[in-house]
Amino acid sequence: MSNKAEDSVIPERLYFKIGEVAKITKVKPYILRYWESEFKIVNPVKSKGRQRVYKKTDVELIQYIKKLLHEEKYTLEGAKKKIKEFKKRLAAKQMAIPFDDLKSQTAFREIKRELVFIRKRYLKD
Repeated sequence: MSNKAEDSVIPERLYFKIGEVAKITKVKPYILRYWESEFKIVNPVKSKGRQRVYKKTDVELIQYIKKLLHEEKYTLEGAKKKIKEFKKRLAAKQMAIPFDDLKSQTAFREIKRELVFIRKRYLKD
């Protein structure tokens, strides 16, 4: 069981390997892989070398999941419900940007298409 004094500070970096995440969160890699399958919100991408690459938000979510399970004593199903509520609150905070004109919508679709291509090409190999 961890307490506030034991919680690790997440370094200011964009990406972390699974071993780094395990060290920061004090959660073993096999548990992290299990939580990925149970909590779909934790979704690291795979690098070209097939290594899991976590974003800072993933690490924060892992710390939250650990807190729910270990400190607040939620069951796995209870923690999943809390995570779903968290996702809903997060989605509600998304800023609505009204770009109603066709030119803006077309530009955003093209940007999205290019980003998906880059992700598939460089992060999913």
